[in-house]
Amino acid sequence: MTTKLKDIQNSADLRGIDIQKVGVKDVEIPLIIQRKNESNQTVYAKARMSVSLPKHYKGTHMSRFMEVLNEWREKNLLGVDIEGCLKDIMNRLDANSAELEFSFKYFLNKTAPISKNICTMSYDCSFEGEIDKNGKYTFILGAKVPVTTLCPCSKEISDFGAHNQRAIIKIKVSYDNDKMIWLEDLIALAEQCCSAQVYPLLKREDEKFVTEQAYQNPKFVEDVLRDVVTRLRNHPDVNWFKVECEAFESIHNHSAWAFQQEGVL
Repeated sequence: MTTKLKDIQNSADLRGIDIQKVGVKDVEIPLIIQRKNESNQTVYAKARMSVSLPKHYKGTHMSRFMEVLNEWREKNLLGVDIEGCLKDIMNRLDANSAELEFSFKYFLNKTAPISKNICTMSYDCSFEGEIDKNGKYTFILGAKVPVTTLCPCSKEISDFGAHNQRAIIKIKVSYDNDKMIWLEDLIALAEQCCSAQVYPLLKREDEKFVTEQAYQNPKFVEDVLRDVVTRLRNHPDVNWFKVECEAFESIHNHSAWAFQQEGVL
């Protein structure tokens, strides 16, 4: 005879508090990413999943998040069908809103500017999806792109040289379901807005080229941000974006930082 186990999560809670988000995070999982060239890349991802919890439920069923994720992780549409996965989560957990985020390292082959040596470079990227209480689905694509900036002020006032530093451009964009923006294109957009690109492998001739390129193209973080914003404003498919540029200053014990957010989710 099997004894029925009591379901504490479904028991009533009398405090009258709706919880906006409850779920699981830092779930480690292999994720199949569709690349622009129509091939696939399997990445190591961390997932965060949550739903709203009505005030009359004591708790949500955490195991159901894992069940849904395991079933959907190999369905290949920018990694997974995030909208379909979210609808499944909401159905199984009796929720009126849900969100799902994957963060992962994405790898691209990058060619050195002069020697043409090819080496793999990683980028921190993310997929985010949300269905709100009105049933509206929103997808957000994110990438963090390392670049080089060279200070225009330092170049102007110095007899020789100018301080430069590695910087990070963080971009998140949202677009309609019938459109497509690839990670490759988002990364390339950021790399076109800096003093010089960052490469995983440089020979002497490459280093000379990159150093001189940065010197000839000085930019404050404000310049980088404005260049990225201009490109995103002119992108026909972008509905909403958020951009940050952080330069890890080489002559200061702090970073320079700029931020802009525009559009409607």
